[in-house]
Amino acid sequence: MNGRAGLLEHAALRVLQLGAIAVVLAAAPYKAFDLDRFFVPKELVLHATAAAATLLCLPRARRLGLGRVDQLLGLFLLVGIASALFATNWWLAARAVAVSLSGAACFWSARAVSRAGLTRPLVAALAVAGIVGAVTALLQTYGVRTEYVSLNRAPGGTFGNRNFMAHLCVITMPALVLVATTAATRRAFGWWAAGLALVAGALILSRSRAAWLALIVGAVVLLPLVVMALGRGRGTLRLGRLFALPLAAALGGGIALVLPNTLDWRSDSPYMDTAKSVVNYKEGSGAGRLVQYGNSLRMSLHHPLLGVGPGNWSVVYPKFAARDDPSLADDGTTSNPWPSSDWMTFISERGVASFVLLGLAMLALVADALRAVREGRTPEDRLTACAMLGTLAILVVVGTFDAVLLLPVPALAAWTLLGALSPPTRERKVVALGVGRRVLAMGAVAALGALAIVRSASQLSAMSIFSTTSRVAALEQASTRDPGSYRIHVRLAEGYLRRGSCKRAVAHAGAARALMPNAPQPRRLLASCGR
Repeated sequence: MNGRAGLLEHAALRVLQLGAIAVVLAAAPYKAFDLDRFFVPKELVLHATAAAATLLCLPRARRLGLGRVDQLLGLFLLVGIASALFATNWWLAARAVAVSLSGAACFWSARAVSRAGLTRPLVAALAVAGIVGAVTALLQTYGVRTEYVSLNRAPGGTFGNRNFMAHLCVITMPALVLVATTAATRRAFGWWAAGLALVAGALILSRSRAAWLALIVGAVVLLPLVVMALGRGRGTLRLGRLFALPLAAALGGGIALVLPNTLDWRSDSPYMDTAKSVVNYKEGSGAGRLVQYGNSLRMSLHHPLLGVGPGNWSVVYPKFAARDDPSLADDGTTSNPWPSSDWMTFISERGVASFVLLGLAMLALVADALRAVREGRTPEDRLTACAMLGTLAILVVVGTFDAVLLLPVPALAAWTLLGALSPPTRERKVVALGVGRRVLAMGAVAALGALAIVRSASQLSAMSIFSTTSRVAALEQASTRDPGSYRIHVRLAEGYLRRGSCKRAVAHAGAARALMPNAPQPRRLLASCGR
């Protein structure tokens, strides 16, 4: 789809813009569910945004031009679906696949919107999303208290975790640089520079080593390319703005460091300690990551073709971990539902082939962007390609040390950014989309989107019931709405056991064991009833 934007393209743009902001702000107050009270509402926004944007883009799609990126990304998704069919826990598998499908839908929708000439407003909205995420963290840092943030992982703002907040901030940094550098007026540039200062301040306060390292790598990749792109602009863009932006970032970071805040770090020099340990792998979380990566690779060797199933790393990992493994919690389950790396997750959960396909898709994006840097007709085209390369470099780094594309906020923001920034690709295959095919495609998108939306909404409803009552009858209703909740099944089994009803306790303990076969708690509950 190329050329002039019509009503549907503008509508898709608005959906993606609103979704980028809403996914940052979405959260629930159900503290018993820890990170899920942030993830589930954000997944709901992701699925709704992806489905609505895709449905708006499809009616005018008369042809489907497939490049290398499209083919590789499509194969990656198909392998993930095949892997899910053989997963132990289908509920977790369906949830993980839904995030990947919605992320890809955002990529293709954003590319259609961009081809219609709406790149800048879409990229600007994603830059604003990064600023909004930073502001929620800064508000928490300087004393604002609400049930919709987590005190345990401050300053995470509405993300529930400071690392997740920092991931979005650093992923949207190239977009911020792009819209600031190409701002039409000095006043607009000033506002974008102020937003960059806020993002830099939140990044410093986050103490996220993955985000700090990604920012360094992104700058090394982005700045020389931007200088080259602007240097060939013959005065159409101001090179001086590029040098003003690091000053704005330094100012924001400096102010954040000196202002008194409510963060309770254990160290007397927390930021210096983090800076010194950015690449420390001999102790602390760095050493724990190496142990986790080794065990995850052992898992992949046992399941090399399709992995253990999307979302099922936490189900299988305890089988390969020692008792003192730092990735395990006190109850014998994993502390987090995924390993501290996108790439280790894809290898262990979806198999080596899936990981290779995703890697090749990203390399294809790099190749397209490099070609655009060399051959771009305008400075803006070349600068957009530079932002694409910077975003990819940052994604590779943060994805190496943390879960990123597995989560709803970066799945929406990163894939939408990549779609908006991607230059025209060389089409390897063209598929004509007649009316019948478009109707069929829209029906499939609507059905899959509805399933994902209803699933997330049902999880939210179950969380609400679980958090507001301890009555067994109500908890049974919650279990009906979310049959895949390990926590609810365990709570019900414990409740029935206290009542002396082993029959019902065994039913829920058995359901919990089916969801998490390597967790010790369901086995203990079953043993209490002689099973």
